[in-house]
Amino acid sequence: MRRDLANPRLLRVLNERRLLDQLHEHGPASRADLAKSTGLSKPTVSAALAGLAEDGLVHLVGEVSGRPGPVSSLYDMNAASTHVAGIDIGRDWIRVAVADLRGTFAGRTDGRNTARTSAELAGLVGELARAAAREAEVEWRTITCAVVGSPGVYDPVRGGLDFAPNLPGPPDLADRLRAALGVELVIENDINLAAVGEHAHGAGRGKANFALVSIGTGVGMGIVINGELYVGARGAAGEVSYVPAAEEPAAAAAQSADSFVAGGDSFAQGADAFAHGATEAVTSAPGVVRAARAAGLELETAREVFAAAADGNEAARSVVEAEGRRIGGLLVAVAAVLDPEVIVLSGGVGRNLDLLGASVERRITELGPLRPRVVASVLGDSGVLLGAVAHAKSRAWDLIFDARRH
Repeated sequence: MRRDLANPRLLRVLNERRLLDQLHEHGPASRADLAKSTGLSKPTVSAALAGLAEDGLVHLVGEVSGRPGPVSSLYDMNAASTHVAGIDIGRDWIRVAVADLRGTFAGRTDGRNTARTSAELAGLVGELARAAAREAEVEWRTITCAVVGSPGVYDPVRGGLDFAPNLPGPPDLADRLRAALGVELVIENDINLAAVGEHAHGAGRGKANFALVSIGTGVGMGIVINGELYVGARGAAGEVSYVPAAEEPAAAAAQSADSFVAGGDSFAQGADAFAHGATEAVTSAPGVVRAARAAGLELETAREVFAAAADGNEAARSVVEAEGRRIGGLLVAVAAVLDPEVIVLSGGVGRNLDLLGASVERRITELGPLRPRVVASVLGDSGVLLGAVAHAKSRAWDLIFDARRH
């Protein structure tokens, strides 16, 4: 470690990153202000700024006058020097954003997910990504890093996706995406990225410990501990769709627990055996629709069920009440394990807290003394995309400074 710190190139890069972090967080500053805020000497700050400016990572943005002493030049990071991409692959929609190093969207393209095969899906993602780059007026090949948010758990050893029953051909999808995009690519669980987005822009901002529970087409959870995303030993932390449900559907109950190989190196066998977990089967949007039809309602979507409940339909209100109780039970389990500062509910079902809130709260009260604070996400359908961009931006910083060290 001491030998590394004695390396002049490494010291220079560490100083440069310290300055860029300061500019990123606080905006334009003079050399004197940067020296004061970072604790670096003025000559060190000047040398670091010169190197960063030469490579286009910082630039002059103005001057400060009207105070004693000479006029001071103001520097800021050149956010447009590098662009990243965030990609949200959902069952029904694909969303792509190209953003600068501050995370500001420069181009965004949304498109229906009409793919029936992994090849079609990868091709569609590639088309939308390049369309977003054109809108941002950048060449797609210059993108420093792209982060894809997808249902399921990415296994870096096999290069495949597990637990992604709502996507076509998950085993080879990762390879096809890499080939279609052709840039530095990170694949992450979509709900984990939604938690990253919530931490950066939503109800999780400023919270060191919180959980995001998403209930929509599927059920999942993203966990932030000590300000960092927690994914577990094999990336499956937060797969709460597999938590046992109080009312397990017959199809899920009939599965053989022996076929789930939890102790192996891969989740592949278990994922095949249990396409949808017991909690997901009854609590997700399709489960809400099944419950509504069982109650005699001829409705096609969970959105319609919640709309009917809002209009006063008693059968729909009973379905929503039961859904709230299921969610309340799940949130108590989350609170018992994680003790988060707040639990953020997201997804097409979960964010209907105005209709679900009372039954969720009643169920939580019935189950014991734990009282997690529960709020609805305010990021809407953009949570995963915002998290993907935030993650891509962080990865881009690492790539930039790794390159500068060599």
